[in-house]
Amino acid sequence: MKINPILLFCLILLAVAAQCSSAEDGYELWLRYPEASKNYTKQLNKYFRNLVVNPQTNNPMRRASIEELQRGFAGILQKPLPLKNRLSRGSLLLALSSKLEDFALPAPENLEQLGEQGYLIQRLSVKGNTITLVTANTERGLLYGSFALLQQLQQQKPLAELNIRSVPSVDLRVLNHWDNLDRHTERGYAGQSIWDWWHLPDIIEPRYKDYARANASIGINGSVLNNVNASAQSLTPRYIAKAAALADVFRPYGIKVYLSARFSAPIDVGGLPNSDPLNPAVRRWWREKSAEIYRAIPDFGGFLVKANSEGQPGPQDYNRSHADGANMLAEALAPHGGVVMWRAFVYSEHNAEDRAKQAYNEFMPLDGQFADNVLVQVKNGPIDFQPREPFHPLFGAMQKTPLMLELQITKEYLGFSTHLAYLGTLYEEVLQEDTHGQGAGSSVAKVADGSLYQHTLSGVAGVANTGMHRSWSGSIFDQSNWFAFGRMAWNVNAKARDIAGEWLRLSFTPASQFVEPARDIMLRSREAVVNYMTPLGLTHLMGTGHHYGPAPWVAELARPEWNPTYYHRADKNGIGFDRGPKGSNAISQYAPILAQRYGDPNAVGKELLLWFHHLPYEHLMPSGKTLWQVLVAHYDQGVSEVEQFQADWQKLRSFVDPERFASISARLKIQAREARWWRDASLAYFKAVSGRELPKGTREPEHSLEYYQSLRFPFAPGN
Repeated sequence: MKINPILLFCLILLAVAAQCSSAEDGYELWLRYPEASKNYTKQLNKYFRNLVVNPQTNNPMRRASIEELQRGFAGILQKPLPLKNRLSRGSLLLALSSKLEDFALPAPENLEQLGEQGYLIQRLSVKGNTITLVTANTERGLLYGSFALLQQLQQQKPLAELNIRSVPSVDLRVLNHWDNLDRHTERGYAGQSIWDWWHLPDIIEPRYKDYARANASIGINGSVLNNVNASAQSLTPRYIAKAAALADVFRPYGIKVYLSARFSAPIDVGGLPNSDPLNPAVRRWWREKSAEIYRAIPDFGGFLVKANSEGQPGPQDYNRSHADGANMLAEALAPHGGVVMWRAFVYSEHNAEDRAKQAYNEFMPLDGQFADNVLVQVKNGPIDFQPREPFHPLFGAMQKTPLMLELQITKEYLGFSTHLAYLGTLYEEVLQEDTHGQGAGSSVAKVADGSLYQHTLSGVAGVANTGMHRSWSGSIFDQSNWFAFGRMAWNVNAKARDIAGEWLRLSFTPASQFVEPARDIMLRSREAVVNYMTPLGLTHLMGTGHHYGPAPWVAELARPEWNPTYYHRADKNGIGFDRGPKGSNAISQYAPILAQRYGDPNAVGKELLLWFHHLPYEHLMPSGKTLWQVLVAHYDQGVSEVEQFQADWQKLRSFVDPERFASISARLKIQAREARWWRDASLAYFKAVSGRELPKGTREPEHSLEYYQSLRFPFAPGN
């Protein structure tokens, strides 16, 4: 289909006008495409004079690439690029590698290494004319390359020697939406679900396309539409049609749709007496249901499953294994090319052992028993998305099964959308941890990309933080966690520092006077949260159920692992969870060299000290101070850091539009107040339970312990 340049020009101008007429509220994310500086515009006018696309095709991804390039240039240059069929000076050539010969261009070296998703951006001289080439082996690669070029221009990067070759290290880069059919988002802090299930498939909101654009721009290629605590209604014809409508919107941006499947669906909506995975009738039901979905969504990605965890149904209800359940679904999806992402997040009140050990105990005996199209999806740590945890012991241990790293983008345990906590540092921390599964150098990153044990299927999942809030994420800085997830899923060895700088330049300004101090705030932020919430390896001290605010005193709930006292075990003699040989022996689930390190309180490091050890308050730390002194100091340091964030942010006012500056300032004020609350409530409790006084010169809690214990939050968001 030939694209009408005049029509496209008008559409782009209308889009630009619409953007300019509204205040900055974060909706444009990192795709703002603001006008470039005068000096940079001179370079752009020299290097980019027209857009050459050949052949003109009706491919929806090609159209999406062209539309995005024109949108970007219309903003950055304040004019779209004229479309031409022949190369000339200043041409931007968007072409598949197989079509380069049409322009008498030799194929660059090693294009086969780009695979199906990689891309190449180069500056070339052709018959005396310098051009910019974006090429790939597939239309998907061209789409990613188009976004990458625009991101270079937005950051005003040097153009003279532009040469970028990029290939994703992970196959499946998937968002998990914990969105329910009534539009409530579990653990969501940005308003209702962005999926308007009631009006789908008839009404397609513009937001759906913008969501797809944002994901494609950072390389995300999959979206699980519904909550892992799934409703079987998601698999009925009515809702399959709604999912198909979203798939149609996402397809031009290279994004596959997945569904969370409720294991009891054959009973709930199929009329069968059970959902036993070895029952031939149940297996047949899943085969027929899968075929039905693929008729509606030909490129359907597959199923995500939470089973036998937190009361969800699963194969263990019938004395079957996780492998039995996963393989039944894998069999149903295999003829269509679909995959099963089977979550290893399991814990039960019937398991008397340390909760941190349960997933390893259930899944390690099944290593090698899963079908080829099954990924076992494992959270970054063995508990539940805490501010800091050790890496999950299944990483590096399961050698015959591809593991899909699961990260949380929404901040269920890190202050929701009102606390600034840049998670790029958390993602990098876990990815670069050495599992020692194959000796030194066996990083979690190598497990995630499949290279450690030569798995051909690989994936990384992120629990999404999007909602109907105009900022998408509930706050401006929370957008950086969505961005960082995409970047690190594409490149598991990417650096959090680099990603933070890139996000700031794209979202605000390339000015180094802004980027450097703002990035410093980001890089310090997650550690600050750790310090005022869960210092020295303490964990799960949040209010039960809603996970809002401190509640280390909760001890009376029915299930032991629901109680914060289960995790910190503080009494008058000491504090921390003994996971050594004399305790739960959870350290034995790690490689021997790590078990030795974790088992030694003098070697484990203070970051995870109380995760692995129960120690007396008088325990001497390497600094020469007691454990009690250092614990209190970390709480104080966390509060001090957040108060400094406020002061540092105020110095950046001149670089930020008034709307976003005020929004961020308001949230930093909330964070500072709540950091003091966390510090005061926690120390009031630990002071009472230990019978100790705070170190001399330390500020006393503002209120009594009874005051903090009396606080209630029945309507906390995301609960």
